[in-house]
Amino acid sequence: MSTRPDRFSPVARTLHWTMAALILAMLFIGVGMVSTAEPLYPTLLAWHRPIGALILVLALIRLGYRLHHPAPPLPADLPAVQKLAAHGSHWLLYATMIAMPLIGWSMQSAGGYPVRLTTWLVLPPIVPRDILLYGFLRSAHTVVAYCFFALILVHLAAALVHALIRRDGVFESMAGGR
Repeated sequence: MSTRPDRFSPVARTLHWTMAALILAMLFIGVGMVSTAEPLYPTLLAWHRPIGALILVLALIRLGYRLHHPAPPLPADLPAVQKLAAHGSHWLLYATMIAMPLIGWSMQSAGGYPVRLTTWLVLPPIVPRDILLYGFLRSAHTVVAYCFFALILVHLAAALVHALIRRDGVFESMAGGR
């Protein structure tokens, strides 16, 4: 299957939009988890863990795909500082998409909590049980979540600038438009 050099491939677009939906769901679930107490918390947590694991797997697949299938070039008239910001923010998005689930998994492991994906599938602990480490990782999960949310807002703002103001084809390269 060939792709135009000014467009992301169908595989890249499918991974992007699938992950966008999952990450959006996680934002709502995460906010719900920190703003609620019993009885909704266990249900939200039961969704949070497998979606986080799925995001980790998809992010690793997406990163591997991206390393072998570079993004289309940015417009030639885009200032160099904006190109640098675009590339840097994309790599930070990849880093947070991988770091968030790993920190969450580590946090649960350090707290002695099983990471149950289904009734029969439980991930093994990846760090030793340690309450101090749990506290540190819980704080790190929150800080990285806020940074991730800020990166997502910047990403959305840039997409809207390209789609509505510049109209330079950058948004369409991922949206699949003409």
